Parts: sequence; C-alpha cells; structure tokens
Amino acid sequence: MSLFDWFANRQKSEPVNHKQQDREIADGLWTKCPACGLMAYTKDLRSNQMVCLDCDHHLRVSSDERIRQLIDANTWIALDEQLLPTDPLEFCDRKSYKDRLRETQEKTRLTDSVQTGTGQLDGLPMALGVMDFRFMGGSMGSVVGEKLTRMIEHATLRRLPVVIVCASGGARMQEGMLSLMQMAKISGALERHRQARLLYIPVLTHPTTGGVTASFAMLGDIILAEPKAMIAFAGRRVIEQTLREKLPEDFQTSEYLLQHGFVDAIVSRTQLKKTLAQLIQLHQPLPVTPSVVPFPETRPLKTPSVGS
Repeated sequence: MSLFDWFANRQKSEPVNHKQQDREIADGLWTKCPACGLMAYTKDLRSNQMVCLDCDHHLRVSSDERIRQLIDANTWIALDEQLLPTDPLEFCDRKSYKDRLRETQEKTRLTDSVQTGTGQLDGLPMALGVMDFRFMGGSMGSVVGEKLTRMIEHATLRRLPVVIVCASGGARMQEGMLSLMQMAKISGALERHRQARLLYIPVLTHPTTGGVTASFAMLGDIILAEPKAMIAFAGRRVIEQTLREKLPEDFQTSEYLLQHGFVDAIVSRTQLKKTLAQLIQLHQPLPVTPSVVPFPETRPLKTPSVGS
C-alpha cells in the first residue's frame, strides 16, 4: 500500500471533527495571517514575535506583548499607572465619551492608549513608551501626553535613552484642543532631552498617523520603522484633493518614506531588540562630571639679587 492510499484510508476511517477544529481556532490556538491567509500555530507565531512565518507580514501586537519582546524579564518598572482620563468637554456622539472610556478599559484592561516605564534591554537601562492601537485607535489624549512627558523628563533626569513605539490614529477628537496641546508638551520635553545630549528613538509601526506623526514620531535622533507600516499625517483623499494630483499607491508606506529620507531604517520586529541594543550602546551618554574651574597659571617670582 502506498503512502497516499494509507493516508486516504485513514482520512475515511477518521473523519475530521469540525467542531473540535473550530473550538481550537476559537480558543486562539491558531491565527490566520491577514496578508497571505496562512493558518499558523499561535505559539509558533509568538516565538517569531508575531511575524508571519510565510510572508513576513507583521501582525499587530498589544503593548503588553511589545514590552515582553523588548524588555528583559523582571526589569520592567511601570510609570504613572494611576493617571486616568477624564471627560473635560462632556463629549457625546452616538455614546458619551465616559461610556467609551469605560468600555475600552474593560475590554483592553488598560487605563489609556500608552504604557510607559523603565527597564533593561539586553542589560542596557532605558525608558520605554508603547502605544496600543486597541485603545480607541491609539489616539493621543491628555493622559497619553502627560505620561509620555513625565517618562521623558524622568529619563532626562536619570540620563536614560528614550524609545517610543508609535501606533496611533492621531489626536483624540473627544478631547478637542486639549489633545492637540500634547503635541507641543511632548515635543518640549524631547527638546530638553536632546539638549542633555541623550538618545531618542521612535519606532513607527502600523499605523502611525495624524498628530503623533506631526510631533514626537518624527523628532527622533534615529527614526526606525517596521516593514510595510502605514505612516501618514492626513488621508490619501484629503492630500490628493489639496494637491490636485494623483499620488503613488505606496506613498504612505515605510519603504517610500525610507527612500525619501523621512525614515532612517526599516527593521524587522525579529531584529528590533538587537538593533536597539546596538544603537543604545553606540550612543551611551558621557558621564556627567562636575565642572572644574582651573586655577590661573602660577609662576615663581623672581627674587631680586643682592645689591640690585
């Protein structure tokens, strides 16, 4: 009996239990790649940092997963977890902003769309901020701006490099002008960090758009991006209507931005930790030494000779 005949007979004698198969997929044992359709074992995907084993598509990951990927075990110290968003404008569309916040917090188990803290990356101390697109599209509100600003100031005080993993739809419309003010506040903290001659690296992931792109996402000393990430300020239709011309299909991708000088390097997620470690090592800050004012040069006095 050939191998093919044996396999065919086995399939007839042992029919596929579709209910069991559906249950395993529903339980998260398998994950379908949205790019190529490959059904991959979720455990294998996670061991490959949620990058498709077939087409190299970078699946979206949570902020918790991103922290596990970058930070050494047992070194993460979260900052400002007690900060909670409020509803200063009492905003309401189809539902109130308060209800949206409560529902999203219960669903994601996050207080807002960014996590900040300090930890070690391959033994190198650093400050890390990670945006989470699951929380209202990673939108930037007052809490996001405050947490990132405090993290940057904390890093400046302790002379730590800063890495921010960006994933956002832009400023949070439910907070109006208050959300736009965060662009200037974070940018000011980054300028003080730069004046202290410290390293800042933003990592642009899919998608990074709006006010985040217009501020701290593009203010890095070295700007990294994941492959095929959408990086933009406004939507294609708005830009084409403003310019009155047709734009290339890929003009909002990380590859296009790399060609035109907006991004310094495209780094696969599987190589990101190694790349960040190399960059941080190369840009270690010089130790701060107290300024010493040199005494003026002294010369021995000439003693007059006897009888002069």
